[in-house]
Amino acid sequence: MLSIVRILVLFSILLSGFVVSAADFKTGIQVGVAEIDITPPVGFPMAGYYHERLAEGTIDPLKAKAVVFREGDTAAVLVVCDLIGIATDLSKEVRRIASEKTGIPAENIVIAATHSHTAPDYMKELYLYLGKESQEKLRKEYIEKLINGPVTAIEQANENVKPAALTTGSAIQQTPVSFNRRFVMRDGSVKTWQSLKNPEVIRAAGPIDTEIGLLAITDRESGKKQGVISNFALHLDTVGGMKWSADYPYFIEQSLRETLGPDVISIFGTGCCGDINHSNPASPVRNKVDFIGKSLGTSVTEQLEKLTPLKNTTLTVGSQVVNLPLQDASPEEVARSIKILEIAHKGGKVDFFDHVTAYKKMILDQIRHKQPHAKTIEHITWGLSRSLAGAGESLPVDVTVMTMGDEVAIVCLPGEVFVELGLAIKQASPFKTTMIVELSNTVETIYIPHRAAYAGGSYEVTNSNVQPGSGEMLVEAAVKLLREAATKNRTD
Repeated sequence: MLSIVRILVLFSILLSGFVVSAADFKTGIQVGVAEIDITPPVGFPMAGYYHERLAEGTIDPLKAKAVVFREGDTAAVLVVCDLIGIATDLSKEVRRIASEKTGIPAENIVIAATHSHTAPDYMKELYLYLGKESQEKLRKEYIEKLINGPVTAIEQANENVKPAALTTGSAIQQTPVSFNRRFVMRDGSVKTWQSLKNPEVIRAAGPIDTEIGLLAITDRESGKKQGVISNFALHLDTVGGMKWSADYPYFIEQSLRETLGPDVISIFGTGCCGDINHSNPASPVRNKVDFIGKSLGTSVTEQLEKLTPLKNTTLTVGSQVVNLPLQDASPEEVARSIKILEIAHKGGKVDFFDHVTAYKKMILDQIRHKQPHAKTIEHITWGLSRSLAGAGESLPVDVTVMTMGDEVAIVCLPGEVFVELGLAIKQASPFKTTMIVELSNTVETIYIPHRAAYAGGSYEVTNSNVQPGSGEMLVEAAVKLLREAATKNRTD
């Protein structure tokens, strides 16, 4: 009888241990991933430049790729799209609908763009669609696909949520594929896109960021990798031509699928690369898209087995609206801009920087003024916005920080952000792995240089809608949110 009692006691202890483990298992972090095709049809306008060009085919598909993190009552979503930028109109619409369908707060949902230049120029068509104005059937149907795609990806990722093991760390890109594209000249000015053979070039005006941030997601039950989030600072404009392409992230995806299987989802977030591109100033030959993507893919796959398991997976999400001061667009500037754009539209020659300035002044005119000086839709395609129209002297943008435990942070910023600003956030971050995803939720800032860059000038400064100091405001907001998350995780 005594032995039976002892057995029952021992069984009770084992059972209680099992119950605790199961409870722990259920309360840990859960993750879901999904992807949806958002490739436009042939004949839809392509983005990236200052003239209309219609797509003639597809090299590789464009996708919306979503990851949903859940831990207790907290949920966070990142969906990255193969687009040149995320119009505020698009992010608001996607976040609103996705929130209604999933119950996840809209402020916890981030929609980001990779910045592919072989992606659609959709903003005018979205503007017409949201205003229920007349537009071509092909274009209207694609806008519906563009809105529904990210929403569906979020829904599916939310349905796919399951207990997950996370591993994290970073790789260092040893093969040179990224270069600072701004250069200090002998006269003290700064110029973009120079060759070191130019005797007037003194040095690169800034650094690069060689770190590839990594977060791998493994299904606890099957032990299979569900997805890999990677993050690297390099401008996407490496394909060219008239066919749809996701650019070099496509080759990162292919490398991961060759290593981990065809079902793994590669979610690539573009790092702060407003002043970084793929053109080596010391060489007349530019790196090709497959070389860049495969090189990055190799760096990622070789590091996967070396990533560190996350023991603490407490999930936090913090978001702050930052009002960035806008540049102005006077009646005289708008009138001059219209003349320049009219010449360009007719095929006439205009100075490139004058063209860039004219375009941004038209964007600023509709955002700054409740009664714009011009009918914007008659002069530009991208930059049109219903939700930002008449916003006034500042542009409200989101800075969002998602953290997992005390080691991983994903920082989401608007616009095309200079690498120095991203490095400043990483340097101040209390999280070992800090991934910074630019072009999140808002693209209407266009470039966001650091304060000193405005003194140097050149293309990125010319093509910025915000005033000096805006980049530093984003850094301050991001660091504040990171510190708050670190304090919360340590207290919990």
